[in-house]
Amino acid sequence: MASPSKQSFKKLAVIAHDLAATAAAIWLVFVVRFEGPLLEEHLRYLPRFLPFFVVYGGLVYWAFSLYRSKWRFASLPDLSNIVKATTILTLTLIIVDYVLVSPNFYGAFYFGKISIALYWLVQIALLGGPRLAYRYFKFSRSRHQAARGAAHPALLLGRGFEVEMVIRAMEAGTMRKLRPAGILSPRADDLGQSIRGVPVLGLLSQIEEIAGDAAERGEGFRRIVATPSALLPEAEPDKWLARTRKLALPISRMETLGEGARDTELAPLEIEDLLVRSTVRIDRERLGGFLKGKRVVVTGGGGSIGSEICLRCAAFGAAELLIVESSEPALFQVTEQLAVQEHETRVSGVLADVRDRDRITALFTTFAPDIVIHAAALKHVPYLEADWSEGVKTNIFGSVNVTDAAIAARAKIFVLISTDKAIEPVSMLGATKRFAEMYAQSRDAEFVGAGRGMRLVAVRFGNVLGSVGSVVPKFKAQIARGGPITVTSPDMIRYFMTIREACDLVLTAASHARSDGPEEERAAVYVLKMGQPVKIMDLAERMIRLAGFEPGEDIEIVVTGVRPGERLNEILFARDEPMAETGLDGVMAAKPVFANRERLQSWLSRLEDALKADDRAAADTVLDEAIPDFRLRHGAAPGAPTQPASQEAVASPP
Repeated sequence: MASPSKQSFKKLAVIAHDLAATAAAIWLVFVVRFEGPLLEEHLRYLPRFLPFFVVYGGLVYWAFSLYRSKWRFASLPDLSNIVKATTILTLTLIIVDYVLVSPNFYGAFYFGKISIALYWLVQIALLGGPRLAYRYFKFSRSRHQAARGAAHPALLLGRGFEVEMVIRAMEAGTMRKLRPAGILSPRADDLGQSIRGVPVLGLLSQIEEIAGDAAERGEGFRRIVATPSALLPEAEPDKWLARTRKLALPISRMETLGEGARDTELAPLEIEDLLVRSTVRIDRERLGGFLKGKRVVVTGGGGSIGSEICLRCAAFGAAELLIVESSEPALFQVTEQLAVQEHETRVSGVLADVRDRDRITALFTTFAPDIVIHAAALKHVPYLEADWSEGVKTNIFGSVNVTDAAIAARAKIFVLISTDKAIEPVSMLGATKRFAEMYAQSRDAEFVGAGRGMRLVAVRFGNVLGSVGSVVPKFKAQIARGGPITVTSPDMIRYFMTIREACDLVLTAASHARSDGPEEERAAVYVLKMGQPVKIMDLAERMIRLAGFEPGEDIEIVVTGVRPGERLNEILFARDEPMAETGLDGVMAAKPVFANRERLQSWLSRLEDALKADDRAAADTVLDEAIPDFRLRHGAAPGAPTQPASQEAVASPP
């Protein structure tokens, strides 16, 4: 990374070049356009005019951001800015020559139409030419070094625009030790073409044949790089991936924050990259504008979801980030992760438990957050069925503590991370999360009614691929051991989303909550559109095949039976939740359905008594009253439809 002084020197050198090019353009136009006494006369007046024009030109270049981009990455947008800036200077010359100079000073046109038109062309050439030449020099040198050095030839998979991004990253040196040697496309239209000099050798389905031929010629590939388009369902990744087994080549996928070649990175291809539908694209500009300069608190910031939310907040320009975490190793890991990244966010981490009301309140009051994201929770169904009191302490009372602390600290947005198991809950996890949702909605009603501006919303997740406790890592570990894979029921169905999607949904919900419509249309719960749910049995079979085995032959699948608190189908919204329109692609929402605050406080007091007495029956009675669907859990088969929920617990806001 270049030092600040070196960067400043480079910027000054660019400014000096552009100013000199501006002066040279005027001089060169006169030399080409005039000769003899006429040239001498124009050059004699030049010192009176040129210094002012050069300074003016520098200001115009600054306004069009000619000094913000590096010459090494000069591109069409940079050339567009050069053309725009030069056009402004040319129009200025026309106005000055025709309005001021000709009638008032010189008595004739000092430039004239032909000279001004010639200036426009020369100025663009002198500003853009060196930039393109420098980029080509760097490109040629990096390619020469890659060919001469130990760079490994890579086979790139995917559509043109994504493959070009990878090639540019390799040319720029972002992907060291790799050079593009060939392309395979999912589209027949791309055959016979080349991208930045790299030929399209064939289709994805021909990967085994093409890689084998290259190896026979002594020009074998050393790495396969798959772009997102090569992993889409229509590209049939299962098939081309199966054909790579005999090649024994490492396969990487392209991952990027989407800002261009300099942000492009490679990561190992994981099975979960091939298990879901196309990911939902988010409005990066919206999130950047929402988070820029904000002070954010993330509870449970060391977890798989919380840590990714922290990384996204920093990436989108949050001013300060406070990470609250009860696990010391998890807190250390996420703060170290953030420390190695280049961002301007001030990050601090604290060890604290959301159950400690006084500690949480003091932390929030001191930090004075704009946004609070409550990700701390206990989430494993079997554990909470066995240790019910821990779920109540963390998921209910911990959430109440964080909610009240956010309100006391005058935060503008509070986001509770919930679960699809909170709808018609049959588990202690679902019931405790639903109760936390109700409390947040009750407090939100107070602020909306009073017009005080704070919003409290919830986000419901499906199963998050790659998160701690997800079924995918469990299946991968079982496959690695040679099986068997254990499935609780052949009829078990779940929704899936990626960690990145989950975290972007949280931030999108927060941004929407501050800008949604009138009170009667406000959203209280947000859910990602996750496409069609996946049968867990089908998921297990596909993972076995992706690992190069045959289900039932190489690796067995064993049905173990539904565990307490599980159901066969997950539900995204309750039947009594009215839907709300978000206007956001890929995001659904529901309007609030909440209990009266006074009743909530009564239930909380009774839950506290049940905890002190270690009386699960008493706790279940409270949850049955608060969440009518919960009382039906014993009489309904897992996943079976239940009767419409009673409305006795639902009341108007206080």
